[in-house]
Amino acid sequence: MTETATRDEARLWQTFSVVGLCLGTLFFAASLTPSLLPRAFFVQGVLSGVSLAVGYGLGVLLVWLWRYLELPEPPHGPRYYGKLGMAAACAAVAIFFLWKAAEWQNSIRALMELEPVDTAHPSKVGGIALILFLLLVALGRGLKRLYVLVSDRLKNFVPRRVAYVLGVVLVGLIVASLVDRVLLRFALRVADSAYAELDALFEDGIERPSGALKTGSAGSLISWETLGRTGRSFVSEGPGSEEIAAFTGRAAKEPMRVYVGLRSADTADARARLALEELKRIGAFDRRVMVVVAPTGTGWVDPEASVTLEYLHGGDTVMVAQQYSYLTSWLSLLIEPSYGAEAAHELFREVYGHWTTLPVEARPELYLYGLSLGTLSSEQSTDLLNILGDPFQGALWAGPPFNSRLWSRFTAERNPGTPAWLPRYGDGSVVRFTSQRNALDISGAQWGPLRIVYLQYASDPVVFFDPLAWYRRPAWLVGERGPDVSPELRWYPIVTFLQLALDMALATTAPLGYGHLYAPEHYIDAWMAVTDPDGWSDAEVERLKQALAK
Repeated sequence: MTETATRDEARLWQTFSVVGLCLGTLFFAASLTPSLLPRAFFVQGVLSGVSLAVGYGLGVLLVWLWRYLELPEPPHGPRYYGKLGMAAACAAVAIFFLWKAAEWQNSIRALMELEPVDTAHPSKVGGIALILFLLLVALGRGLKRLYVLVSDRLKNFVPRRVAYVLGVVLVGLIVASLVDRVLLRFALRVADSAYAELDALFEDGIERPSGALKTGSAGSLISWETLGRTGRSFVSEGPGSEEIAAFTGRAAKEPMRVYVGLRSADTADARARLALEELKRIGAFDRRVMVVVAPTGTGWVDPEASVTLEYLHGGDTVMVAQQYSYLTSWLSLLIEPSYGAEAAHELFREVYGHWTTLPVEARPELYLYGLSLGTLSSEQSTDLLNILGDPFQGALWAGPPFNSRLWSRFTAERNPGTPAWLPRYGDGSVVRFTSQRNALDISGAQWGPLRIVYLQYASDPVVFFDPLAWYRRPAWLVGERGPDVSPELRWYPIVTFLQLALDMALATTAPLGYGHLYAPEHYIDAWMAVTDPDGWSDAEVERLKQALAK
């Protein structure tokens, strides 16, 4: 090695912060431990690379803050070979945790009935993490140069320390403006356009219904073309009366499903009025059970929830929903969180307003249903205090997002000694929670006139993401753990937050019955408790669970 090359290599090492590398390695190691969902090697590599970069950046920030406060520094910092030694120690820690990663991933996979993995692909994870780390460090150094340039200019006008602070603020504003006004808005326009085109597609095998009582048929008030992809699937799929009767051995009715697409009318209130007129047209208020559905962001209604309800009530049901977005739930939640609540409120107002004008003995039982963002919207569709004089019968809310207002209150005010992932609230007469294991039969508890059930899995990151997990342990990690949460899961400042954020984005990659994918057998328990269908023995319920689970 030439003397020039040695000097260049030494200068390269000198550019890295020892504190940053040490802290970044700890973050990298912690990122390999389990969170709520199993991770593929590429996802793990991205998570570990981001964690390494965040830890490194935090270390650099701490050093800068120390010097900014002009605190005493060690007389001699680590030299070239000292840094090599520290790097070797960091590499040893990283290798050990990479070796343990497969065992940690299998601790989740075993609980979710997945095949164990023989390896977590440590070389691939490490390579992806290292490349991403270097890219993020390069980006950070570019921002640092911009900060130095700005603060040096400011020193001509303000004191040195004030210039430093103003430099940070100005660079932060520049970056935020670029991200919001250029990158984010461009990405959102592209996403909205792509999802709108996807929503307009006509899938193979989905044909316009011929029955006059079907939404989108020739006699319908709602055009088949305006229903959107998810709406067309909702109204045309599902069991028919013959299929239900063949399974139950009892006479069954043809289930009713009403759906209004985003293109069906210009505004949320116009779409809600259209839905009500369609309900009247098909005689929906003569059915025994009516469910006002708040769909997910794209307008999707979980078929597991629809099918189970229709079987349990012999098809004597009607479900009504209106679409409010083309985007997936997490994008809708970030960009247009009020749209879902507005649509749910308008639809409930129209349906409930007409329902209250009907004779009590002749009108259907009225329920609410929502999954994921639909739960958040459905919760906000009405103020429970405003309907106490003439209450609807209940609600089933599955996978409630962590910021759901009512869910957050019930969980925070849960009975002492009950876990955050499966709380009990009050005397159980109004609100109950359940998961994979039916927890709705509470000894000594009697349902009141209004029944609310939350179906949630302890492994669902949409439910249990905690925005404050960067500095505090989530409540669901205290005490007894959920049956589908790894016993190896530990809380680490900042890293756990990053893990949960990634889990939330990938929540639907879990197997059915875990994460954010709710299984029909668990919906059956919930619907049984909320709607109390007639004529089902324990053996028949179990047979239905087994049939739908297949």
